[in-house]
Amino acid sequence: MENTPLAPKKVSESHTVMTEMIMPNDTNPIGNLMGGYLMRWMDIVAAICAGKHCEANVVTAAVDHISFQKPIRLGDVITLEASVTRAFTSSVEIYVEVFANDIKGQNPRRCNHAYFTFVALDDDRAKPINVPAVLPLSSEEQALYDSAARRREIRLVLSGRVKAKDATEVRKFFLDM
Repeated sequence: MENTPLAPKKVSESHTVMTEMIMPNDTNPIGNLMGGYLMRWMDIVAAICAGKHCEANVVTAAVDHISFQKPIRLGDVITLEASVTRAFTSSVEIYVEVFANDIKGQNPRRCNHAYFTFVALDDDRAKPINVPAVLPLSSEEQALYDSAARRREIRLVLSGRVKAKDATEVRKFFLDM
């Protein structure tokens, strides 16, 4: 990875919002949004956010646990919000939240969230490149930034790329309790 380092960026510079209306073709037989459609939209909004932050093509490397906390129904309007939490050498972690309400803007609720990891690629889309650092400004941005190292290490352990005994961030977290 020999690309020129980019200047650090604020979270707000790549914040991305996407809105969809849930149509009949998006739902299951009981009128709820099908999970695969939601996961696809989450991946899209996260990829746009990651691409803006990295100023490069990106590919999805990992998606943390997704749970469907509240149903999203036919006719609901969903808003997906994506923000970069932290950058590592060639990857970025993106936090996606999903909110739903009816067409009148009533019954607002947070339905889902997940962390996505993307790797930035060179212009030939052949090899990873360095990405700009993240400048967290708010206390919420700082908290997400600080906890990203633990989430990354857990992903690496679960994928077999790091041995559990070598997981210093996670071990430190459990020893501090």
